[in-house]
Parts: sequence; C-alpha cells; structure tokens
Amino acid sequence: MKRILLSILAIGISSHYSVQAQTNTAPSEIKKEEKKPIEELRLNLKEDGSHFIKATFLNQTWFRYADYNPGTTVLSSPAFNGFDIGLRRTRFQLYGQLTDHVTFYFQMGQNNFNFLSGNGGAPDNNSPYVNRKTQFFIHDALADYRIKKGSDLLFLGGGLTIANGLSRFSQPSIGTIMSMDVPVFAQATVDQTDEFSRKLSLFARGQLGKLDYRLVLTDPFPVNTNGTVSAPLTAAPNSPNATFAQVGHYKQYQGFFSWNFFDKESHVTPYMTGTYLGKKKVLNLEAGFITQKNATWTGDGTTAGTKYHDMNLWSVAMFYDSPINIEKGTALNGYVGYFHTDYGPGYLRYNGIMNPANGNTTPGALANSQGNAFPMFGTGNVLYIQAGYLMKKDLLGEGNGTLMPYFTLQSAKYDRLDNQMNVWDFGVNWFIKGHTSKITLDFQLRPTYSINGTALALDASMKSQAVLQYQFFF
Repeated sequence: MKRILLSILAIGISSHYSVQAQTNTAPSEIKKEEKKPIEELRLNLKEDGSHFIKATFLNQTWFRYADYNPGTTVLSSPAFNGFDIGLRRTRFQLYGQLTDHVTFYFQMGQNNFNFLSGNGGAPDNNSPYVNRKTQFFIHDALADYRIKKGSDLLFLGGGLTIANGLSRFSQPSIGTIMSMDVPVFAQATVDQTDEFSRKLSLFARGQLGKLDYRLVLTDPFPVNTNGTVSAPLTAAPNSPNATFAQVGHYKQYQGFFSWNFFDKESHVTPYMTGTYLGKKKVLNLEAGFITQKNATWTGDGTTAGTKYHDMNLWSVAMFYDSPINIEKGTALNGYVGYFHTDYGPGYLRYNGIMNPANGNTTPGALANSQGNAFPMFGTGNVLYIQAGYLMKKDLLGEGNGTLMPYFTLQSAKYDRLDNQMNVWDFGVNWFIKGHTSKITLDFQLRPTYSINGTALALDASMKSQAVLQYQFFF
C-alpha cells in the first residue's frame, strides 16, 4: 500500500511540473503567433494551404485637370477645361481553390464613377436621368476545372469572365498596371457587346511547356442592352460606316498564345499581370485574335440595302518585365504590339475615360466625342508601345518606397482618319508599398479632329490632361 501511495505521489509531482512547463511555454508561443503580420485576407481550407479562399479589394481615385475637345458642354453649359474627381475603379474580389481540381473567381465593383454618373450617358438634351447609385455590378463569376492535380496543363471553365483573345491587355490585372491605365483599345468590344470587357464564355486555358494558351467561345450581348440607346440603320441617311449590328446573333471565337522564354506566368486567375516589379524575369512572344460573323452592319436598314460585316481582330507583340539589378531592386518593363482591327468599313468609336463632359455642339460631331475623348477604336492598324524603369528600392528613404517613370504611345491609322493618330502618356509611379499603396502622376497629349466629309481631319493643336491617382490594393 505504501508503495502504491508513493507511486501516485511521484506521478502527481511529475504531472505538475510537466503541465507547468507547458503553461510557461505556451503563452510565449501564442504571443509570438499573434504578432505575426497578416499578409493577406485568406482562409485556408486545408492546413497546407493548398485549398483556400482569398479576398482582395482595390480602389483607384483620380484627381484630374483636362483641356476639353472643341464644342464640349457639361450639363448644357459650354466648357473649355475643368477639374474633376472620380473613382476609376472600385473592386471586390473573392477567389480560391476549393479542391485539387476546382477553382472559382468572383468580382463585383464599379467603374468611372464621377459627378456625371447617373445620367445614363445621356447627352445634353432632355433624356431622363437615372439613379447614380446603380453603378455596382458583377464583373466576373466563373469556375474552372484543373484536369491534372498540381499542373497548369489545362483548365476547362466558363461563366462571366475576362478570359479573352487578342492580347494580354484584353485581360489585364488592373491592380498591377505598369502605367496609370491600360490601353483600353485592346478591350476591343468594351461595353458594346460585352460587360466592361467581361463576356459569357466557355474557355480552355493552360500551359504546354513554355506555351501559354487561351481558347474562348463567347456568347456576346446585343449592343442595344449596353445602357445607351444605339440608333438603328435608317433609309436617311444611308450609313456607309459600320456599327454593331442590332439584327442577328452569332458566337464569337477568341484565342491568345504566349511563348514564355524565361519564367512562366501564373494561371491562378485569368488576369495577366502588368508588371512584377522585379520579382519575375519574363520575356514573351504573344499573339491573339477575335473573330465574329456578321458583327457589324452598314446600309439603309432595309433587307436589300443592309450589308453585314465580319469582325476580325488580331495582334502580335513582345512583352518584357525583368529585374536589372536584384540587389538594388531595379527593373525594366517594355511592350511593343501591332494590332490589326477590322470591325467593318469605316468603323470608328470615340471614347473618353471617365469622361468629365456629356455634350458636343459641333455640327456633325460623332457620338461621345466631347470632353477628353479621342478615336480610341476603329478599323485600321494600331501600334502600341510602353516602357518603364523601376528605380532602386527605398529610393525615397527606408519605408518610403521608390519611383517608376514610364511612357506609353497608341499610334493608330484608322480608315476614317486622314492622318496618323498619336496619343502619348508620360508619368511616374510612386510605389509606397508596391502595388498595395501607390500614387501615379500621368500627363496625356491627345489629338482632336474636325469633320471632313465622311472622314476626320487632324487639327493643328493637341489637347492635354493631367491625372493624379491613388491606388490601394490588398
């Protein structure tokens, strides 16, 4: 009995010191874990992190001063220039890996929200205004299936998606743009037969060795559901210039191919990165296309007098984004792309990013040619160039980030323009904390045009705008 009591006492003492030891170490371990910084909004569905759900948020605020195109009016008042404030993009994203094979992506947000938002794009007339609080909408809602576990060989998926053909800038990751904004002309049907470049599509994407590919079958939206009233073809006047057809419905076929000479690019989402800020060495040869039967029309609106035209767009390009000096953190970004854009005879479309004006009193002025707009889309050929240099890390002092000066050029020869159109942007990014927190100052020079019969003649002077943007993205 005595031996039993001694044994119990020994076990109790041993257990006490064992628990005390655990109690003494546990708080420090917990405290250490609590101090670990949170790097992303992520919920791991498996301990190893292979299955997860992640949320991100982005906002881009613009402060802009712009010279306006001739004849511009703002809410029926003549305007030659002006200052405005707006939200270029506000986005919430949710995506993740649900199983070894299934991923999903969902995004909501709004675009181009300024003091004119809510006028429904109405010109200076008595068109009814709509509620400014109706801008938030679904951008993406898709799921895909990874054929081989742990491999980017093939993803099959579908839904509302930005997976596109033509170019990398037709499916850009807007949170990682190298310049202040993307070349929107590459989002060729934006808000005409798509939803801010997103389309209802079935796609196959992936990587075969160094070849990155995307093949897409799209069910385009009718142009008359894009939020603005499009005039149908009429007997007077007989239109020789193509616009998107309002009769008939045909599927759209797209493809994009990229040869990755060095590092491969990610397929976590369909979006393509603008700049990796020296974290990757990327050199790609790229090509893409979009084609659709009977996408546009010309004529007088009668069965006999109306002609339909196929839309055929293609591009070839080189993309480079690579560190120069890893120790200093310097990097270089460059892109050169040639685009052939055939929408049908005489197609031309003005567009002004977050346009601060809504009317044009110039006789014969084209639709949406007021404010800061220029002929962004058209049948013809486009050369797009961009280059940027990331300066050494902590250039502005430890914790204050660094700078990246850049320039871009959209040089287009559209059939309805008498002269080459050149739109220049010069700017600098201040990366306070990478793309998470950055300020961009951008200065743009754009041409203006006057009506010359059925064509447009280049004016002698150019207009300018200056934009200060603040972006946070996490």
